[in-house]
Amino acid sequence: MSSAFELSRRDFGGDVIEPGTAAYESASRSMLVAGSPALVLRPESVVDVQAGVRFAVGTGLVLSVRGGGHGFAGFGTNDGGVVLDLGKLASVEIIDKERHLVRIGGGATWGQVAAALAPHGLAISSGDTRSVGVGGLTLTGGIGWKVRKYGLALDNVVAAEVVTAGGELVRASAAENPELFWALRGGGGNFGIVTAFEFVAHPTTDVFFGKISFPASEAGAVLQGWADHLRTAPEELTSIVDFANPFAGGPDAPVEIQVAFDGDDPELAAQALDPIRRLGTVIGDDVALQPYADVLVDFAPPPPGIQLVTRSAFVDAAPVPEVLRILAEVGASQSPPKISVRSMGGAVSRLPDDATAYAHRQAELMFVTTTIGPPQVIEAARPGLDAIWARLAPHVSGAYANFLASATEEDVAAIYPPHVYQRLAAVKRQYDAHNLFSRNHNIRPL
Repeated sequence: MSSAFELSRRDFGGDVIEPGTAAYESASRSMLVAGSPALVLRPESVVDVQAGVRFAVGTGLVLSVRGGGHGFAGFGTNDGGVVLDLGKLASVEIIDKERHLVRIGGGATWGQVAAALAPHGLAISSGDTRSVGVGGLTLTGGIGWKVRKYGLALDNVVAAEVVTAGGELVRASAAENPELFWALRGGGGNFGIVTAFEFVAHPTTDVFFGKISFPASEAGAVLQGWADHLRTAPEELTSIVDFANPFAGGPDAPVEIQVAFDGDDPELAAQALDPIRRLGTVIGDDVALQPYADVLVDFAPPPPGIQLVTRSAFVDAAPVPEVLRILAEVGASQSPPKISVRSMGGAVSRLPDDATAYAHRQAELMFVTTTIGPPQVIEAARPGLDAIWARLAPHVSGAYANFLASATEEDVAAIYPPHVYQRLAAVKRQYDAHNLFSRNHNIRPL
């Protein structure tokens, strides 16, 4: 492998990490999945990325592209192939102050972005975890604490620079390669390696952020009341409900409503948040004004041998009561999965359905079940989890790629409805006809 890579070493100025070296153990794995790649490459420039792509094509090895490495399905590593780790391409630069236009390297994390923009009073609607990569989150969605006010992360992208399977650098925007630009915003890493994004940021203040907690016994009423309130709440309010947390008592765990009110006016915040406080018996309330950059949380990888298995789906308005009723029952059952329900709507739903390749704009809610434990626990829980999802199936649709631990054909079909998939497959054929970029929720070339 070393000799093979030396053929292109003159074009590559980054780190080359091989098995047996000191850095290999940490470099070979993503956050949640261990791997044993033949080679890990850490490019320092776009030219290095192009050299890495040419090397993968020339050797015929499987290629994984890693940004933050948080993907539940472990796309950021492999066994026996090549990993291109973009972590050194992490610059954050304001390139147009008047338009709030920000250029971000494809290997940056959202914590780096938030920290860089905070001194300028700017932010970008992103995820909720500091170490999550900008690329992985953005290419398939980006549901975070400003989603109802400013949309998905991908809705704020205005251009991208992409290294294709042919090793070429192309620019995608509404004016340049517009079909590629459409596909990148929702189609994942199927079409190339994004080495830089251009986002439009927005002015931001401190935000009211925290948790309002209720007893597990009130889950049913609290969930329904929360969903009813979010239908008419100001778009400055984004919220997530977490319950049945196995680390806080499972079926006895409190119902925790996380809230983010995008603004620093205490009166307006109270008008948005007090109806939530009146939903039940408040047993905890730590909502406080704080900088937006501080609401992003750190991520602690699970101990070795512990797995996280996630499933996700969307809920349109009509079936919301029935879905929440089922989820409340599941949360109160013996050994339930952890359940999180996220508010959607607002800015997400205002864009036309075909504006981007993200296909679930009219959903009112998105929810996730997470099963945690060693492999034997995961396997033992699988029949029960399948039964839960069978109950939910008539009332839900789709899937959110960033919260899927698997990548089956059924998963891909849930993420991309047929008309979206067909359009993506045509773009795939143009830019990656031989499916070099296959370590993802894969779109096969037409």
